[in-house]
Amino acid sequence: MSVFADLVDHLADLLQPLFGAGAAAAAIVLFTALVRLLVHPLSRAAARGQKARTALQPKIAELRKKHRRNPEKLRDAVLELHAAEKVSPLSGILPGLLQLPAFFLLYHLFSSTTIGGRANELLGHQLFAAPLGDRWADALSSGGPFGAAGLVYLGIFAVVAAVATFNYRRTKRVAAANLVLPVAEPASEGERVPGLGAVTKVMPFMSFLTLFTVAVMPLAAALYVVTSTTWSAVERAVLYR
Repeated sequence: MSVFADLVDHLADLLQPLFGAGAAAAAIVLFTALVRLLVHPLSRAAARGQKARTALQPKIAELRKKHRRNPEKLRDAVLELHAAEKVSPLSGILPGLLQLPAFFLLYHLFSSTTIGGRANELLGHQLFAAPLGDRWADALSSGGPFGAAGLVYLGIFAVVAAVATFNYRRTKRVAAANLVLPVAEPASEGERVPGLGAVTKVMPFMSFLTLFTVAVMPLAAALYVVTSTTWSAVERAVLYR
């Protein structure tokens, strides 16, 4: 943890001439961008996998007709098809999983009052008037939603809402084009997977959960989430166009 704290601190020192008091916040954004750059090759591979899965749709349709009365055989046949075509149904999960350690390190870093037996000096850094170790509840208690710190959160919420709206519209278009995992599709119009319809309707709204996430975590971790989700939105728009 102390090594990670030193990394963020060094990045903040490098950015100090450009960002002044907001150097630590800029360091978090830069750190997030570096993490996303590291996993970008996996994101590109996931995009290729998604396109490959989409190309398999005609064959999946044939398998659904062939095994429409036997869901287990359908599942096995779909998995065999993926293996034969060297398409992994789980390729899209890896980029997100590899980001989790960085997120939890950052969350713990700005939730701890001491690092390596000494005071956590990073907690003294701010984004404008909002301390990086505080949460939205702290901003509300100190000055209300329109106080100096509250306005910082309102700005972040506006960015999150804009990204979530972009993702919502994109997900709706993808759902309309039937770009879903074939293994989860119903065997026929009369045999739908229980709960699939509800999941399909809820999926476009999942991006808006980021608003809640940002509201309850330390501002530093919220910056990581906002930067990462914004990167993801742009990245997916480019890779899946």
